[in-house]
Order: sequence, then C-alpha cells, then structure tokens
Amino acid sequence: MKKIRFGFLFLTILPFFTFYSCFNLDEQVFSEVTEESFIPTEKDMAALLASAYSPLTYIMNWQGYFDLQEEPADCIITPTRPNGWDDGGTYRRMHQHQWTSEQWQPYNTYLTSYEGINNANRVMDQVKSGSLPVGDLGDATIAELRAIRALWYSILLDTHGNVPLVTAFTDEIPEQASRQQIYDFVVTELTEAMPDLSEKNDRDTYGRMNKWAAYMVLARVYLNAKVYTGTEQYAKALECVNEIIKSGLFELSTDFSDNFTIDVDYRNKEFIFAVPYDKIYAGAAQHAKWYPPVARFHFGSTFQTWDGSCANPQFINSYQEGDKRLEKTWLMGPQYSITNPTQLVWTCLNYLPSLTCFKGTENHTSIDYGYRVAKWEFDNTATFNWGHDFPYFRYAETLLIKAECLLRLGQEEEVAADLVSQIRRRVFDNEEQAKVTVADLKADTKIKYGTLDWDNNLDVLGDQTPVQFGGLYDEWGWEFACEAQRRIHMIRFGTFSSKNWFNHVAVTDGHTAIFPIPYEELQSNKNLSQNPGYSM
Repeated sequence: MKKIRFGFLFLTILPFFTFYSCFNLDEQVFSEVTEESFIPTEKDMAALLASAYSPLTYIMNWQGYFDLQEEPADCIITPTRPNGWDDGGTYRRMHQHQWTSEQWQPYNTYLTSYEGINNANRVMDQVKSGSLPVGDLGDATIAELRAIRALWYSILLDTHGNVPLVTAFTDEIPEQASRQQIYDFVVTELTEAMPDLSEKNDRDTYGRMNKWAAYMVLARVYLNAKVYTGTEQYAKALECVNEIIKSGLFELSTDFSDNFTIDVDYRNKEFIFAVPYDKIYAGAAQHAKWYPPVARFHFGSTFQTWDGSCANPQFINSYQEGDKRLEKTWLMGPQYSITNPTQLVWTCLNYLPSLTCFKGTENHTSIDYGYRVAKWEFDNTATFNWGHDFPYFRYAETLLIKAECLLRLGQEEEVAADLVSQIRRRVFDNEEQAKVTVADLKADTKIKYGTLDWDNNLDVLGDQTPVQFGGLYDEWGWEFACEAQRRIHMIRFGTFSSKNWFNHVAVTDGHTAIFPIPYEELQSNKNLSQNPGYSM
C-alpha cells in the first residue's frame, strides 16, 4: 500500500485485521479464535483500541471540531453564497458569538468526545476484567487508553469546561465536574500513564498516543492553564516541550506544504500526533465547504464542492511581504480551467462585503468573494471524501510553545526569537525577512481590529489595546491558519472577547470563551447545569 492507515477501518471490516497493513490472502485460515487462544501482539493492539480513536475523524467533517475552532475566530468566515449557506443563521451565530445550547458545532464536538471517552472506558473495562486478553501488554494498553481518553477530555476542557467526568463503562447518570476537576484529571491521567507509553515514533505508533503525543497534550493544557483554571503553568508547559525537543525524533519539514499533501504519513517527522483519514473508509468532507461548485473545472475533479468558507480580509492583510504561508494556505486571484488555460472559472478576491452579502433587498452574493482555504493539496482523484491525514500536533507547535513560555516567563528571550525565526526560514526566501527579534515578538499584532463596512474599511473600532506579545500571536495565526486552533490562541492572548472583527462585535463579558452544555444533554441528565451566561 502506498499509504498507511490507522485502524479506523474497524467500522467496516473485522476489527482484528485492519491496522496499517496489506494482507497476504493466502495465509492459513483458522476456524475459530477464542479468548483463550487469542493472544494479541503489539501490532494487534491498534485494531483493539481503534474505537477510542475513530471519532477523531469528525474533526474535518460536517460542522465538527474544525468549524468549532475556526468559525468563531478572526480567520475564517462562511458568508451567504449564491447557492445558499445562510443555513438558518448557523454561521452568522458562530461569527457573532450568538450561539445557543442547540448549536450543532459545539453539540457535535461534545457528542464525538463522549463517543471516544465511552469507547475508551469500554475497552479499558474489558482489559481489566480479562474479557479482552492482552497478555503482557496490559500496562501499555491501559496507559494508551488513559492517554487517548485524556486527549478527549482536553478537548472538552477547552470547549465546554464543566462536563461529566466518566471513567467507567456504565449506565449510571454522571455528575457534572468543574473545569478545574477536568483539568486536574487530564494532567493526572497523562502524568501517570506516561511511564508505560511507547517512546517509538514510527509506523506502528502513527496516529496513536505515544509518550510524545501525551507530552503535547500536557503542553497545550499547561499553556492554556490560566484560561482553564486561573493559574499560569508556563514552566510546566516548557518542561513538556523540552522533553519532546530533547528526544531528537522530530524536525520541521523542509517545505511547509509537505504537512498537507495527499500522501503524508508516518515518514513526516514534523507530525507528533496525526488523525489518519482514508477517503474510502474514513474520509473527510471539510474541503467541500472551501470551494465553489465550479472549482471542479479548475482542479479537474469529478466531484462538486459546495461553496462556503473564505478568509477574513483583515487576517489576509496581516501577512508580511514575502511570507509564502500566504500562498501556501489560501487560493488567491484568477482561477482558470484546467483544460483551457485562457478560460476564467472564477476569481478569489480579498474582499467580502458582509456576512449576508445583502444590501437591503439587493442580493450581492458571489462565488468570487474571499480567498479560499488551500492549505491541503487538492485531491482531484477522489470521488468526494478526502484522505489527507490531519496534523493534530506538529513540531512547529512544540517550538512555538517553547518560545511563548520563555517570553511569558521572561527567560532566554533571544532563544524564543531564534525558535520563531527557525520556523519562518522555510517560508521566506530572504534570511533577513525570516529573522525576528524579541522586540518584534513583543510588538502589537499586525491585524487591524474593528468591524468592517461594506467596502471593507474599518468601521466600529472597539477595543484597540495593544495585544501583549502580538508578534508571537501573529506567528501562531500565520503558521496554524485553518488547523482548528485559532479560537484557542485568541482566548489565550485576550482577543476573543475583547476585539471586533469583520461583522463581529466583542461579547465582552467573556462567557462565550466556553460553549454551552447542549440542550439535549441538559434534558436527559438532570445532574447538569448550564454554563454561565447561557440560558437553557
């Protein structure tokens, strides 16, 4: 096989025989496998644990985690288009922070997180009871299950905060835990699991929670600890990323775009933890929301995309001259037919008049508005779903976490600047442009905040307080645009609840920094209370 795949294929194929490999169909066939005779090897474990991982594929699917982290932020906007896309106002509510407890994006993330948690609990109970024999792999299996469960809870810690803490596969109605309790649980689980997690970074651990993925979950949680608990933990985040750096197992890809190709796999040394997709068995559909239906004539694909999202012009205008991440992240300008290079198909303009594109009763919707997401290589061989693996943790994030911790701790600030410069060198041809100074990182953001009028001029400025470490804030944005992270960084840097952008006016009481507990969950579990600032 050209590309390895994680054991998500268990959804459609016998689970013991689906992980990452091509099989010899001439192997001897046994009539029966019993609990007593089945002793799994290390390679079998991935298929046994697959159900705890498989819901992660919803990250890049309809109104999933990608939308949850990007639509409320200042990078991506989904306006009304000629073929629709108001969708009952769902994207307007996300952009303007007017969502309710019945909003699908937060509800979908809540549901898929608990699907992963419940599956991890079920397999863990089977291992502990002996109904799922694992031989000498018991400690490693339990550690991996605790780690993936902790990753799921780290998502809920960030998105919903105060959620049920379920640690066993049971029918009991769970109690609600505080955000502090969820934080403590994630930290404890990962810390205790760490000694038994694999230190390998290879084909067999790709897409699985090894020691380095666990360190990254901890690092991200510690980096955002002040948001989650009110207490800074930058020193602990620094310790975690230093362990990853010290391992020597990871490095930046030479080409930024190598992280987003059709065939990216375990050989990419920038990936610390990936969510593997397969366009046949476990595909992603997020790309359908990035391009207009006519895009098939430009790319030469057989499937039709649905139109939808584009870039906020303010975010685009913040890029520095010479930064190739602009062209490697966004589709810009005239797009011509693949069969007739002189035939214009559509033009991606760095302009968007409003969320609705209506002026009074006049319909001004257009497929031309906005640069389109183009970070992932377009797969024109797909029938619809894509199979690009999603980089949940990249080594670039490790380096930026270290840089941010050093700056916030006031330690080795020149090292912080060198780390950021290291990341920038692969996207600038000019060494002087690639290099940043401590002063650059401490300067205000280059994003010009304020709402935009119809002509994309600044209108209602709102809060204009300089963003602390705004230069580093911008680096997070440019490096990880469209990777389901922007909301997290905006909250940490204090812009999510204070700044105006495009058609968004700040909700300054801060309650939208976490999402509401879904209405359906409140109705089915009377132990749950709604998060502050939201009605039922």
